[in-house]
Amino acid sequence: MKLSVNGKAVDYDGDPQMPILWFLRDELQLTGTKFGCGRALCGACTVHLDGQAVRACVIPMAAAADKAITTIEGIPSEHSLKLAWVKHNVPQCGYCQSGQIMQAADLLQRTPKPNDAEIEQAMTGNICRCGTYTRIRDAIKTAAESSS
Repeated sequence: MKLSVNGKAVDYDGDPQMPILWFLRDELQLTGTKFGCGRALCGACTVHLDGQAVRACVIPMAAAADKAITTIEGIPSEHSLKLAWVKHNVPQCGYCQSGQIMQAADLLQRTPKPNDAEIEQAMTGNICRCGTYTRIRDAIKTAAESSS
């Protein structure tokens, strides 16, 4: 099957039921996307599939045929979210942060100026063991303001 990963054409001829996460990490060496729970409950594996946030640990490769996958490595370092993450000192351990940023990017694409309730609703399901939720919300608001 053919697909695009971070804007580059990629061929895949393996098991169509293999989760996207393992293709990204093991075959393409894109290790920014993390394995967390393996059940789509924590959000550490969040990527974009045709522009929509999905949990790569449970989506099979068959679902990616002829589609575009964007990982954290595909988000430019100067992206407003990454800059806001640094400004607000969001990460502590950092493990969940790629999934958090990918979920937040999906939110800002759909809702450019989200309020607190919209941020909370969109980010529900992305777990941060360190509890940096307030900083995550503030960073999303800063990114939204800087994208004006």
